[in-house]
Amino acid sequence: MDFQNILYEKQNGVATITFNRPQAMNAFTIEMNGEVQRALKDADEDKSVRVIVLTGSGRAFCAGQDLKGRTPEKKGSLGESLRERYNPIILRLRRTEKISIAAVNGVAAGAGCNLALATDLRLAAEEATFVQAFSRVGLAPDCGGSIVLPRLVGFSKAMELLLLAEPLDAREAQRIGLVAKVVPAGELAKTTREIAEKIAQGPRSIGLIKRAVNRAMMRDLADQLEYEAYLQEIAGRSADYDEGVRAFLEKRAPVFTGK
Repeated sequence: MDFQNILYEKQNGVATITFNRPQAMNAFTIEMNGEVQRALKDADEDKSVRVIVLTGSGRAFCAGQDLKGRTPEKKGSLGESLRERYNPIILRLRRTEKISIAAVNGVAAGAGCNLALATDLRLAAEEATFVQAFSRVGLAPDCGGSIVLPRLVGFSKAMELLLLAEPLDAREAQRIGLVAKVVPAGELAKTTREIAEKIAQGPRSIGLIKRAVNRAMMRDLADQLEYEAYLQEIAGRSADYDEGVRAFLEKRAPVFTGK
């Protein structure tokens, strides 16, 4: 398979997808999104693969959507973007019986943060940070964050993270249950590989464990993803979103008016 924006490899029952736009902190473009969907489909359908690892190159895991392609003049429909490009990724990760692991090597922000939360297990480098950055640019949470985050950290902490959009460091993320393990950056790839291969060598029941947890915790995921897309369409039409994106690109603080 030919990819320009990700790296993709399969070895010892583990498929690894590496977001590979380090110059843009691995932010999503339409092309990168399509490549991630193709790689996930391949890994899901390959019977030799039992574990899927997501990670990033450079200093970021994934900074979310590349806002250079989402300026007010060419933002398009944010709701349709979620339905066509992001929701299929989240649903694929949750619906496959294969275990997914996020090896968070650096910044995981916005959709990138919630993509990590959609996996079954999160490992983080000590330098990693998690940011629910949506309110910084006048948006609502997407990629399943509104359903997964409260289940991981509780209602009050989830609201704090969503409303204040403050960075959460790796150790604090581990303390509140967002991350399973935190390791030095130089050990992240090795630790992830060891855990992934151990799971890949496990019994048939690992997929059944995931099915059981999904049934208990994620039965409404598809409905919530659709509702997020509906809300994001409203947010994307607001003057505050236009101001938020302009401020982000101009590297200044936004001036929101509540409109």
